[in-house]
Amino acid sequence: MAVIETERLYLRRMHAGDLEALMEIFSDPVAMQYYPRTRSRVEVKDWIHWTENNYRDYGVGLWIVESKDTGTILGQCGIIPQAIHEPVQEWEVGYLFIRRHWGHGYATEAARACRDYAFTHLAADHAISIINPLNQPSIKVAERNGMTRREVTRWRDHSVAIYQITREAWQQRTDSI
Repeated sequence: MAVIETERLYLRRMHAGDLEALMEIFSDPVAMQYYPRTRSRVEVKDWIHWTENNYRDYGVGLWIVESKDTGTILGQCGIIPQAIHEPVQEWEVGYLFIRRHWGHGYATEAARACRDYAFTHLAADHAISIINPLNQPSIKVAERNGMTRREVTRWRDHSVAIYQITREAWQQRTDSI
């Protein structure tokens, strides 16, 4: 059952049966080049469990992104509670797709839907994306999502760029459509 539906995509809850599709992302050194490392099957199982806990604890998390036309799993995108500067919790729009599905606008379409969900269902006053400062493709998705660079900071022992869109900026975008 879809949590979010867009023109071309369904975003649904992740479950243990998604392990193989997620391994296509997490074991791919190119897809993971801006992350500390690739992940093992055990780590991806832990990722699924962490995501299921986010659903239980926050009502949101990373969702599996599927093609409406084919049912093919394209990647993951969703909303994750993050604390960049403790103890303040912020809603992150995160996304990571299977490499063979890059370049079709799926990440932007899914990220926009998640951004809108954060404002309409979570009463967020802003949404962020946490991105490696060298990851130009993800930065472009964030910018197409209406986000601008808020800061570059250290987080979890890594340099990250925080991109943000405020409720006011989001509302201006939606009012102009």
